[in-house]
Amino acid sequence: MSRRRIVVGISGASGVILGVRLLELLRELDIETHLVMSRAAMLTIGHELGRSIESVKALASVVHPPNDVGASIASGSFKTEGMIIAPCSMRTLAAIATGVTDTLLTRAADVVLKERRRLVLLPRETPLHLGHLRNMVAVTETGAVVMPPVPAFYTGTNTLEAVVDQILGRALDLFGLDCPTVVRWQGGRS
Repeated sequence: MSRRRIVVGISGASGVILGVRLLELLRELDIETHLVMSRAAMLTIGHELGRSIESVKALASVVHPPNDVGASIASGSFKTEGMIIAPCSMRTLAAIATGVTDTLLTRAADVVLKERRRLVLLPRETPLHLGHLRNMVAVTETGAVVMPPVPAFYTGTNTLEAVVDQILGRALDLFGLDCPTVVRWQGGRS
């Protein structure tokens, strides 16, 4: 693998701006991206962002149809740094937690886990019930990182774009990628 590769999953949860902006940031960092979106994500993109699906697909290096379980990202022999699902719906989280890999989105996540690669999930739901929490524990026990997209208020950011960039920059930290949009903590004032 000559160029670093990351699989980007976008599920149908609210917050698709996270996945779309992630594709933009990874492009700026010259990372090869393999995009898989759920059908619900495609609907949510139009509703929340008013963007065409084609404009989002154009941000990725490679786009995989949601039901193509024979795609390259469905195999452990296809080397990647791992996968980020942003946003991650509770349905997608539950499928990954239970090993039910009936779509390419969940199959790719399962492959990342079985290969002991990094899987970062940005779940979007609140409030959480016990089933959600148990699924978060289950995926954590199998090696995933659960990273709810919670703003870091210490940064002093006051725009949605800055909050999204901070959250995604911290997610990319988990892959050893230094995103220039991250505001780093410099220590408290005494």
